Amino acid sequence: MTKFLFKIEQIRDFEILSWATQFEYICFLNPNEWQNKNYPFGTWQKMLAVSSFCLENSFIDEKLPQNEWIFGYLGYDLKNQIENLQSQNLDFLQFPESLCFVPEWLLIWEKEHIQVWGKTEISKEKFWENIQKISPPQRKNQVSCIQTRVSKQEYLANVEKIRSHILAGDVYELNYCIEFFSENALIEPLQTYLHLCQVSPMPFSAFLKLGKKYALCASPERFLKKTGTKIISQPIKGTIRRGENLQTDELQKQKLLQSEKERAENMMIVDLVRNDLARSAKVGSTKVSEMFGMYAFPKVWQMISTIEAELKEGISNQRVIRNAFPMGSMTGAPKIKAMELIEQYENSKRGLFSGAIGYFSPWQDFDFNVVIRTLFYDEAQKYLSFMVGSAITYDSQAEQEYQECLLKAEAIREVLNLP
Repeated sequence: MTKFLFKIEQIRDFEILSWATQFEYICFLNPNEWQNKNYPFGTWQKMLAVSSFCLENSFIDEKLPQNEWIFGYLGYDLKNQIENLQSQNLDFLQFPESLCFVPEWLLIWEKEHIQVWGKTEISKEKFWENIQKISPPQRKNQVSCIQTRVSKQEYLANVEKIRSHILAGDVYELNYCIEFFSENALIEPLQTYLHLCQVSPMPFSAFLKLGKKYALCASPERFLKKTGTKIISQPIKGTIRRGENLQTDELQKQKLLQSEKERAENMMIVDLVRNDLARSAKVGSTKVSEMFGMYAFPKVWQMISTIEAELKEGISNQRVIRNAFPMGSMTGAPKIKAMELIEQYENSKRGLFSGAIGYFSPWQDFDFNVVIRTLFYDEAQKYLSFMVGSAITYDSQAEQEYQECLLKAEAIREVLNLP
C-alpha cells in the first residue's frame, strides 16, 4: 500500500483527472465551492477513485466486500430487484444497472492536503512524474442539435393524463421526466464536465467513467448519507428561477417559499422519505430537522428538507438502501404505483438517471447523491442524452411544468453551446 500527501495547490483538478482517464473506471465526487459553505450535514467529501476492474456485486448485494472503499452507482432500474416491477422502455445508453469498484488509487481532498492511497508501490516523485506525462484531452465539442423523444404537445397531454390518475386516487404526486438527446455527437467528456462545474457548481457533482460511457453530473441533491448510526436524506421539491438582481431574487425566493403547490409537493415527499427511513430506524427516532429550507444555486432556488433517523441495531447498509431506493423525490407517492405509472407514461428507460452515485467507506459509512441535472455520453455510439422532469400534482399546470423542465436543462444546454 502506497500513501503520501500533496499540498492542495500542487495539483489542479484537470491535471489529476486527465491522469485518471487512462483507467477503465473513474468516480470523482466533487462538492465544488459548497464544501466551504454551511450546507446542512455537509456536502460530500471531495474524492477521486480509479480502477481497471469492477466488482460483480452491486451496492445492494449483501456479499459486497467489507472494510474497503467502494465507489460506483445504483441505476434507477434496480427497483425491479427491490419491488415486483419491470422496465421495458427503450434504452439507448445501455449503462449497466449498477456498478461498483474497489479503487486502485484513491485521492481524498482535505483542508490543506490531498491524501493519495494506492495499491501499487510507487514513490511520490514517480507518481507526480506520471501525472505530468499526461496531456489534458483537447477536442472541440460538436453537437449539432438536441431532439426530444416527447413533443411539447405529447408532454402537455401526458401531464393531464397523470392529473386524471391523481383525481382517481391512484397517486397524489408523480415525477414525470422526458429525454433530450443528440446522435452523432462528439464531445470531450472531461473538458465538458469541468465547464459544467463552472456554469453550475453543485454540492453533489460527479464525473463518472466506465469504459466509453460517461456521466457528467451537476446534482444539487443528496439521496442518503450514513455516519455512524445516523442516517439522513435531503429531498428537493420546489424550483424557481433566480432573480436578475438582489431585489427580484428575494421576490423569487419568497414566491417559492410561499407557494402552496410547491410546499405541498415538498411535504408529500418528506412524508414518503420519513416512512422509508423509519423502516430502517429505531422506533421514534425519525424526525424532520429542516422543512422547506431555501437554498440558492446559480440558476435556481431550491426548496430542500432534511429528514434524519437513528438506525436500529444489526441492519446492514444494503438493507438501509433497499428500504429507501429509488428516492421518493424522483418517483412520487405512493411510490410503487408512481413507478408503475412512470413506466407507462415515460418512453425512455431511465437507467442511471434518477439513480445514485456514491461510496461505502471501510468503516461502513456511505453517501449517495441523486443523479439529476446530468449529461450522459456514449463515446462509442456518439450518443448524448439528458433527462429532466418535475413533480406533477393535481394543482399542476402543464405549461408551467414544461417550462420547469426547460429551466432545469439550461445549464447543460449552455455547456453544449445550444440555444
